[in-house]
Amino acid sequence: MIKLNETKGSQVTEFILMSITKTPELKGPLFVVFLLNYMATVVGNLGLIILTTVDSHLQTPMYFFLRHLAYVDLGYSTVIGPKMLASFILEKNTISYNECATQLGFYVVFITSEFFILSAMAYDRYVAICKPLLYIVIMSNRVCWVLVVIPYLYSIMVSLLVTIQIFNSSFCVSNVMRQFFCDNFPPLYIICSDISEIKQIVKFFSAFDLFSSLSIVLVSYMLIIVAILRMNSSEGRHKAFFTCGSHLTAVVLFYATLLLIYLKPRSSDSFNTEKIATVFYTLVIPTPNALIYSLRNKKAKGALKRVFKKLI
Repeated sequence: MIKLNETKGSQVTEFILMSITKTPELKGPLFVVFLLNYMATVVGNLGLIILTTVDSHLQTPMYFFLRHLAYVDLGYSTVIGPKMLASFILEKNTISYNECATQLGFYVVFITSEFFILSAMAYDRYVAICKPLLYIVIMSNRVCWVLVVIPYLYSIMVSLLVTIQIFNSSFCVSNVMRQFFCDNFPPLYIICSDISEIKQIVKFFSAFDLFSSLSIVLVSYMLIIVAILRMNSSEGRHKAFFTCGSHLTAVVLFYATLLLIYLKPRSSDSFNTEKIATVFYTLVIPTPNALIYSLRNKKAKGALKRVFKKLI
């Protein structure tokens, strides 16, 4: 058994990241696929941000939250995407100590914000369907800002705590991370010092963020379903389902993938499963999110037409 030497984290200059594939023949095609995917993510989410900012018809709470969802989708895709794309071209897939800490910090901020923005959107849909006459009063501009500012502040706090705890530890000489980017857990497995406290912190916040936000979503949709079933008009039920359809699609894709990672028992093939699932929720899901909300929504399509007319 090889004994690993210990070195201070501040003396580590770089980490070696695992590639998505070890097959050289697949690197070229995968580079093209993920490049197109990332370009679609940037164009889609940036377009959605601009559209919901400039069009006066989209100045409602639903589009306010949608704009912030686009911010975080674009954020964590950009934190991970370009570096991952470079790994298909470069021979050695490395990341510096400071870059790794920065990547982890921003990733935690954006992914944690995504949890609670999705739950805020679920609450918004609950108010719109269950309390339509009080919607404007309940979902005031001030309330909307509170529902996004608090998650941002909380995400920054969690990010700083986790990042500082991890990167103040002692790393082994074997600085190979079993992930294609600097995620929460991979650095823990190359720390030589005691990781029990850090592991508990990471596990606690990961579980709390996932299950607390999911609980808000589930409760909101349970109340929405009850309200819809009580509607006498089939047209009203169809309209209510259509109102929630886009958000529900995004929620199912996002949480199903994360639950697969979190609840799957550890096994020999768990790394490959987690890698595929991580690729899906960090790089793939942000692309259809923008398309789902744009193409399924008449107001968004109408706003897009108006913007094009002005440009032409």
